[in-house]
Amino acid sequence: MRRVALYSRSTAAGGRAVAHDPVAARAAAADPPAAPAVAEAAVAPARASALRRFAARYDRALLVLAGALMMGLALFALQRGGSGQRALTQADIDKAVLHTLATKTLPSPAAKAAEAVRPSVVRVRGVAPGERGDADLDEGVGSGVVIVDTGVILTNLHVVTGSEKVLVEFADGHEADATVISMKPEHDLAVLQARSLPKDGVAAATLRSTGDLQPGDQVVAVGFPFGIGPSVSSGVVSGLEREFRSPQGRRQLTNLIQFDAAANPGNSGGPLVTMEGEVVGIVTAILNPGRESTFIGIGFAVPIENAAAGVGIHPF
Repeated sequence: MRRVALYSRSTAAGGRAVAHDPVAARAAAADPPAAPAVAEAAVAPARASALRRFAARYDRALLVLAGALMMGLALFALQRGGSGQRALTQADIDKAVLHTLATKTLPSPAAKAAEAVRPSVVRVRGVAPGERGDADLDEGVGSGVVIVDTGVILTNLHVVTGSEKVLVEFADGHEADATVISMKPEHDLAVLQARSLPKDGVAAATLRSTGDLQPGDQVVAVGFPFGIGPSVSSGVVSGLEREFRSPQGRRQLTNLIQFDAAANPGNSGGPLVTMEGEVVGIVTAILNPGRESTFIGIGFAVPIENAAAGVGIHPF
């Protein structure tokens, strides 16, 4: 069952909404795989995915709850068994739970967030003919994120601009040609359609409204800086509604998310992710007043609402 782009609950959004499917028409024109099913077809896998994310996010709390429940059952059994054994007290239960937490190593929130989105992150390469016409020369290397499981991918326009062909590499190593099916220059966005998919299919990321995003919220950037990856960096949202002008003045972007998770050339087009593993932005630029295109602490991402609108999806 194919899954269309899914949007999670958020305070500002007022609930979950499943995006409609205008991308399919564009994808069909470029000879892509079959268009995504209607939104209703995505409900069952979306619920299963939500349960998995809930379990991953609250595994510590669930562990504590399970420990407390087991202790409670043991206390009940002892009390029913007669007065020959000492009844468990709350102090005994607390001690057992604390011991479990102290002896079990749990993954960090950033690690869980990265793991949740990793199957949806792709490497994007723009390729042009070699100087003699007998070899390929990489023109641009960046990142992307799958938003529909038929192989519809969001990335930055500057990653693929000027390329004769575009290649995408999925999480399992499968590489495919891709076609640019839509562009949004004012947001530096491009929408790709992969011409083939991994044999086991591909996972679409869950997108989340930025309506309740606040400075100080933890975020993770996942992508391929300098072609290395997938690489993970973590930080916080530094600000909202920022503007950015490229050093050459060719690009001016507005309404951006500012963040301090490390990003470098190659991160462009990759997802900016919450601790729940939900995509709130597409990494698009870094600020460096010097000549070097390296990270000094300020990165920018296009809010996912702008990115989704650029694709023709209006979820909120």
